[in-house]
Amino acid sequence: MDEEYDVIVLGTGLTECILSGIMSVNGKKVLHMDRNPYYGGESSSITPLEELYKRFQLPEGPPESMGRGRDWNVDLIPKFLMANGQLVKMLLYTEVTRYLDFKVVEGSFVYKGGKIYKVPSTETEALASNLMGMFEKRRFRKFLVFVANFDENDPKTFEGVDPQTTSMRDVYRKFDLGQDVIDFTGHALALYRTDDYLDQPCLETINRIKLYSESLARYGKSPYLYPLYGLGELPQGFARLSAIYGGTYMLNKPVDDIIMENGKVVGVKSEGEVARCKQLICDPSYIPDRVRKAGQVIRIICILSHPIKNTNDANSCQIIIPQNQVNRKSDIYVCMISYAHNVAAQGKYVAIASTTVETADPEKEVEPALELLEPIDQKFVAISDLYEPIDDGSESQVFCSCSYDATTHFETTCNDIKDIYKRMAGSAFDFENMKRKQNDVFGEADQKRGLLSLCLPRL
Repeated sequence: MDEEYDVIVLGTGLTECILSGIMSVNGKKVLHMDRNPYYGGESSSITPLEELYKRFQLPEGPPESMGRGRDWNVDLIPKFLMANGQLVKMLLYTEVTRYLDFKVVEGSFVYKGGKIYKVPSTETEALASNLMGMFEKRRFRKFLVFVANFDENDPKTFEGVDPQTTSMRDVYRKFDLGQDVIDFTGHALALYRTDDYLDQPCLETINRIKLYSESLARYGKSPYLYPLYGLGELPQGFARLSAIYGGTYMLNKPVDDIIMENGKVVGVKSEGEVARCKQLICDPSYIPDRVRKAGQVIRIICILSHPIKNTNDANSCQIIIPQNQVNRKSDIYVCMISYAHNVAAQGKYVAIASTTVETADPEKEVEPALELLEPIDQKFVAISDLYEPIDDGSESQVFCSCSYDATTHFETTCNDIKDIYKRMAGSAFDFENMKRKQNDVFGEADQKRGLLSLCLPRL
């Protein structure tokens, strides 16, 4: 370990593993350490089921009705991948798809007035949806056509809207959309967590809705993908990528000290040895004095013996409960997967309800979601602090990731990864450049084979 590295990475959460893989592909000499004996950090998948009971201090352990413990892989922080989103692009361009199999999530739903409805995102679905009355359907259809045709480089498609100055609130007003339609458009299609976006320029929201529609168009059932055997496979896939490019991995390795000289990181001390480095990437748990608390998230893992009602018996789905529907400032999310994804025993389902904590009684805050899941066989409640770095790392060269938020998708995590990369490298992350470097190692044919496992996921 007494060597000089370009980059040392502490923690094997998804953010850290992706950055480790990217830095290795870019020719950096990388040392990756984790104090835990397993990959994934906060974003790990727990197996067997007995371990989950131990982690949440339930001494009685799982009953026999839960099936074999080793049939379970339960995500601590569940999220889906947008089929056309940033993480899928990273998976494709870094060739990590060769290590993973994906399955399309069966449905995306939104909560209105105590019931759940399929999220309409195409003109056909809009006209068939029970979410809206007949006249509202026509107005919403016109809005979807406008978004689909919108091209920020072609003013002819703007229809009087200025993408840089017109607010999203004004765009909704232009199409005369009601509050319920605004709720599901902003929160279930554009995937905003709050309503702050309404008074921002509309371009970002239009692009988010286009991403949802394009992701849906890839496979039809929903815009989301999920890896077989759980999200814990993702960090390991990027770890393998880093290893192929010469990265060194050490699990179960305590970090005694981060060594600084003149305000800049120069190395990491572990068990009496010092590994020197020019830059350091880590999760907040490794540098508590350099992060600040930015809130809390509650996640309740629920084991069920049935699909969620009114989802057409889907084996997997997402439900978004927009803030306005339950008089909150932030949305509530439900993410459900099952035995069909090799994460639970036969006939069992895992649903996780999550939200940003707003009161002194977090469990009460997610009650609207839990009511949709009844009856629940077993609950595991986790309340986690959210941390963010207090500086951008430009002086210290210590680059810290943000904690994982309450959303059920990886777009915010990918934004954090790209932001850290830009601060470290001095230039924006270039997907195409990554692809070229991959071809240098694997060749074009192998690259295309990797693409197939994502282009043809299991339906």
